[in-house]
Amino acid sequence: MLFNSLEFILVFLPVTLTGFFLLGTRGHQRAATGWVVLVSLIFYGYWDPGEHLLSDPWRWWPLTLICVSTIFNFLVGQRLLAHPSRLLLGLGVAVNIATIGYFKYTRFFADEIAAALGLDLDVGQIVLPLGISFFIFQKIAYLVDAYRGEIRAGGFLSFALFVAFFPQLIAGPIVHHSEVIPQFGQKSTYRPNLDNISLGISIFVLGLAKKTVLADSIAIYATPVFQAAQAGADPTLFEAWGGALAYTFQLYFDFAGYSDMAIGLALMFNIRLPINFNSPYKATNVIDFWRRWHITLSRFLRDYLYIPLGGNRQGVSRRYRNLLLTMLLGGLWHGAGWTFIVWGGLHGGYLVINHLWHELRRRLGHDLSRSTWLGRVIGRTITFLAVVVAWVFFRADDFDAASRILAGMIGLNGVQLPASYYGLFGPLAPTLESLGWVFRDADGFHFGGMNQMVLLTALGAIAFLLPNSHEWTGYLAPNRDISRAAEPTLTERIVALIPLWRPTLAYGSLIGAMLCYCLLAAFAETPSEFLYFQF
Repeated sequence: MLFNSLEFILVFLPVTLTGFFLLGTRGHQRAATGWVVLVSLIFYGYWDPGEHLLSDPWRWWPLTLICVSTIFNFLVGQRLLAHPSRLLLGLGVAVNIATIGYFKYTRFFADEIAAALGLDLDVGQIVLPLGISFFIFQKIAYLVDAYRGEIRAGGFLSFALFVAFFPQLIAGPIVHHSEVIPQFGQKSTYRPNLDNISLGISIFVLGLAKKTVLADSIAIYATPVFQAAQAGADPTLFEAWGGALAYTFQLYFDFAGYSDMAIGLALMFNIRLPINFNSPYKATNVIDFWRRWHITLSRFLRDYLYIPLGGNRQGVSRRYRNLLLTMLLGGLWHGAGWTFIVWGGLHGGYLVINHLWHELRRRLGHDLSRSTWLGRVIGRTITFLAVVVAWVFFRADDFDAASRILAGMIGLNGVQLPASYYGLFGPLAPTLESLGWVFRDADGFHFGGMNQMVLLTALGAIAFLLPNSHEWTGYLAPNRDISRAAEPTLTERIVALIPLWRPTLAYGSLIGAMLCYCLLAAFAETPSEFLYFQF
C-alpha cells in the first residue's frame, strides 16, 4: 500500500488512527499498541493485492519473513540484555546479514560467478521483500545496542512495534529503539493531540505534494534518457544533462516527500521520528552532504561500521581506508549491482578528497568555521556537480548506459536541438551550426525544451533556496543534534521572511487545497512507487 494512494489516505489511515485513539483513551494501551502492530503488518502484507496472492504462496513470504525475523531478533536481544555475549551477538548479526544477503544479493553474485566461470547457475525464484534493507539494519542496531546495554528490556509487543511501525517500515528512517519505544510508553501518546495531528497532516501533505506534484512531474524527462542509453542510444549534450538533472531532482523530491510523509504520519500518533532529510543540495561540501542526505543511514554506517572498523583512531591511511570501505558497502546496501558499488566508491573518494582539502587548509592556518559568500557558492556548485555525476551511475542499469550519458554530458555525443529552436538563436545560429550543433527534428530525441528547463529551474530554486518542511513547520525530532547544519546566509534570510507554520485557517486552507489537488491527481492516474522502495 502506497502512502500516496487513495486507499491509504481515505481508508487505511483514518481507520488506523481511530482504532488507536479509541483503545488508547479507554486505558487499553497494550491493545492500542497491538492494533498498530496488526495494521502495520496488514499494510506490509497488502502490498500486492489480487487473486495471485492465493495462488502464489511466494507472495506471502515477505510477511512471513518479517514476522519470523522479528521473533528471532527479539529472543536474541532479550538474551543479550540479560547476558551480553560476543558470540551470540555475532550469531544474531550473521543471521540478519545472511537474510539480506540471500534475498538481495544471491542472484547478483550467482550471475557474476556464472559469467566468470562460464556456468549456468539457476538460483530459482527469489522475491525481494520490500524494505528489507531498512528493517534488517534496524534489527542489527538493536542487537548491538542490547549487547552494549544501551537499551532497556521490554516486551515482545513493543519490540514488534519498533520493527513494524508502518510510517517507517518500508523506507526508513532507520530508527534506534531508544528513539521510538519510550514514546509509546507515555500515556499522553494514546490521547489525540490536535496540535500534533494538525502539524502531522501538514507535513504529510507537504511530502505528498513533493512526491506527486514535483518528483513525478520531472520523472517523465529522466526515464526516457536512461532507457534510451540502456538500449544503445548516445544522448546528446542537452539530452544527457536534461536526463541527469531530471533524475537528480526526481530522487531529491521523491525521497524528501517520503521522509516528510513518514514524519507526518508518525506525528499523528504523537510519535516523533528522527529527521532523515535536511536539504542536502544546500551542502557546501560532500561531508556536509552526507550530514543531510539519508541522515539515519549515515548514522548507522558511522556507528556500526566505520567506528568498529577503527574510524579515525588508527592513523590517516587507515581512516581513509575505513571511509572508502564504508561508502563502498553503503553503495552495495542500495542495490545488488556494480553501478551502486561505483556510486559508493565515488562518494568515498569525494569524502577522502574533502578531508584532505580540510587538512591542507588547517595546516595553512585557515579557519574552517568561517567562509565567504563566494566560497559557499563555489563549494555548493562543485558539490552539486559531483553528486550529479555520481547519480548517473546510481540510476543507470549498467556501466555502458552510464558511460553513454556521461559522454553526452561532456559533449562527446554532439549537440542537437529541435529545428524550431534555430530561430531562437538569431544571427548566432549559423555560428553554432559551424561548431557542430544540429537543429533538426528526429525520432528518439529526449529533451523537453523550454518546458523541461523551466521545471528544472523551479525545482532547483525550491531545493537550493526555500526552507524545507521541518524548517518551515518548526518540527523538532529526537535527532536534533544531527539535523543541525550551517545554513547558507541567503537561505536563512528567506526562512526569516516566510512566516512559520501555525494551525490557522489560512494555513489550513492552503494545506487542504494541496491535499485536494494531490487526491485529484491520484484519481486521474495510478500512484507511482517511491524510488527508495527498490532498496
